[in-house]
Amino acid sequence: MAPNNQSGGRQGTAADLKDVATDQFRKAADTVEGAASKVAEQGREAGERVQEVAGNIKGAVDKSVKDQPMATLAVAAAVGFVLGALWKS
Repeated sequence: MAPNNQSGGRQGTAADLKDVATDQFRKAADTVEGAASKVAEQGREAGERVQEVAGNIKGAVDKSVKDQPMATLAVAAAVGFVLGALWKS
């Protein structure tokens, strides 16, 4: 009977280790899930801000084209020249 108690004790220890490992795995999974949710939320917020800035730029360009078309064209040409020079180097 003594061997059965020892093996029963070993099985209990293995079961305890399994429970501890399962709990640790669940905690890790919860942590990863929380981090992923936070990153996704930050991505959504950044996307909304980019859309807002793009809208502001579009409005400013539209106003500039209406008010000063030649100056707007000159600025666009200068920006294109600079970007082209940077692209080549």
